Amino acid sequence: MTAKIIDGKAIAKKLRAEYHARVDVLRSRYNVTPALVVILVGDNPASQSYVRGKIAGCKEVGIRSELVELPASTTEEQLLEHIERLNNDATVHGILVQLPLPAHIRVSSVLEKISVEKDVDGFHLYNMGGLVTGNTVFSPCTPYGVQKILEHENIRVEGQNVVVVGASNIVGKPTALMLMQQDATVVICHKKTRDLGHFTLLADILVVAAGVPNLIVPQIVKTGAVVIDVGFNRLPDGRIVGDVDFEGVKEKASYITPVPGGVGQMTVTMLLHNTILSAERAATATTSPFRRRA
Repeated sequence: MTAKIIDGKAIAKKLRAEYHARVDVLRSRYNVTPALVVILVGDNPASQSYVRGKIAGCKEVGIRSELVELPASTTEEQLLEHIERLNNDATVHGILVQLPLPAHIRVSSVLEKISVEKDVDGFHLYNMGGLVTGNTVFSPCTPYGVQKILEHENIRVEGQNVVVVGASNIVGKPTALMLMQQDATVVICHKKTRDLGHFTLLADILVVAAGVPNLIVPQIVKTGAVVIDVGFNRLPDGRIVGDVDFEGVKEKASYITPVPGGVGQMTVTMLLHNTILSAERAATATTSPFRRRA
């Protein structure tokens, strides 16, 4: 068996064309242009690269984007003031604070400060808690991208055994909760799980986001499994690889995502989706789609 290699770039391109059409409708019908503001604190090279990708994605689908660059010396109070200003700006539909932040700024305080209806990254406690009940305002972008990949490939989730390797708040836990909402039976493992293969060999769908190169080898993958590699690791020689032994596992799986070119392409795409959705809600709703926190 040789797996079908899922082309995340092609899926993202198709979705972005659909999103561009939605932006055109917002402009023509409501005179509204979706707007995303990205706040970057400090000069982390990786963060700068990620931000460039988000800004380019906005341009591709017609979203107005603004980059607010702040020095690493910015205090938590100053950052919260910037966010509050954007919360109160009706022309801004999405606010994203690029992580990681300098050590003196509490991430929890920053994420809680962003208005729920502008939390297009999906990291506010309201959105994270809503994953348990299936009642989020915005789904976190990377797990949402995984879900969209499965939908695009017509891969059944209901009743399937799903193993998620990685228990982060950004990918692992929300991915597990979202797939549970689709009636999958989900197990969460991580890089310290004893006898990892004991669990992964049961997986009809294996989602890996542990940050360990070659953590998943063919011997611990069920024949015919769907393997979604969310890992992103830079090797000493400069190569980018995921958490899965791609060359080996592709000979055993039924579907597999490459790194790069797989899930990474979808993360920014779902950010664009959430920003457009926020603008659509603002343009058409007379009441807020969420229960406002005090």
